[in-house]
Amino acid sequence: MAKRKTVAELSQELIAELKKKIYKPIYILTGDESYFIDLIADYIAENVLSESEKAFNQTILYGKDIDVKSIIETSRRFPMMANQQVVIIKEAQQIKKLEELEIYLKAYQKSTILVICHKLLPGEKLGERVKKMFTLASKVGVVFESKRLYDYQIPAWIVDYLKPLGVTISPQSAELLKDFLGNDLSKVVNELDKLIITLPTTTKQITADHVEQNIGISKDFNRFELNNAIGRRDIVTTNRIVDFFAKNPNVNPLILTMSSLYQFFNKVFTYHFLPDKNERMVAVKLGVNPFFVSDYSKAARIYNPKKCVQIFSLLREYDMRSKGVNNESVNHGELLKELVFKIMH
Repeated sequence: MAKRKTVAELSQELIAELKKKIYKPIYILTGDESYFIDLIADYIAENVLSESEKAFNQTILYGKDIDVKSIIETSRRFPMMANQQVVIIKEAQQIKKLEELEIYLKAYQKSTILVICHKLLPGEKLGERVKKMFTLASKVGVVFESKRLYDYQIPAWIVDYLKPLGVTISPQSAELLKDFLGNDLSKVVNELDKLIITLPTTTKQITADHVEQNIGISKDFNRFELNNAIGRRDIVTTNRIVDFFAKNPNVNPLILTMSSLYQFFNKVFTYHFLPDKNERMVAVKLGVNPFFVSDYSKAARIYNPKKCVQIFSLLREYDMRSKGVNNESVNHGELLKELVFKIMH
């Protein structure tokens, strides 16, 4: 069975096609990950037309300012002293009755490259009428679905992003960035670009020290290190991190810490039932860098499946308590201390 391509791979394939000057009359860029939508739309805006051609043949419009009729009128114009015109519609999700663009798709202007940037909120679904119009668009052009990456996919994506730039990153640093920044790629890229600029001229590797010095993430007191300390039942280190979290709740919200703990122990629980404990196979099944497989195998020796189930129950209980259920006065710092104590004992 062929491996399913990631959204990052699909975006690179689409850009590679554009670089070969293979253009389609319409591009629908939709989904809840704005980074890839902007990446493709910006490439088209910057590279399809020459600078002299852009003045008369490139139009960028915004959904809040237009309707479908004006898109159709603009798209049906002929280019001036150029082979194509480019029409880019940003924030198209704000356009009322966008499905009426179906009229244009049935008789589109062949010399126009129409780009629709249609961004969704996380978890938001397309309406049936818009979905039908997008299906029609896929028959005459390209419909690119930009899905937000899962948290576990972020470290590998960071490595791939840096590779063409000649920069490497340690596995711990990639995990640290993922843990702190989440899966918002625009935010991740912004921080990576800052790090690259601040790298000493003699090095091309981003380390945990660089991350700490330039982004403000402590390389010793973070959720990644907390998981590892709990995983190896290192009580001293765990208590130091938990105490730091309790004193800095704004930087380390309890809800994010509990989510991180759940993801860690879910992988430990899964590890117990893997028939093949080969490092590479485990890395694939858990969705982690092979470098970290030993962390989960060590934790699995300490926390058996029954204990993992108890931990899941504790996390549910303390999630409710953090929201005020059966908890009138205990602050989040004290709740975290209680939770971690019960997990480790």
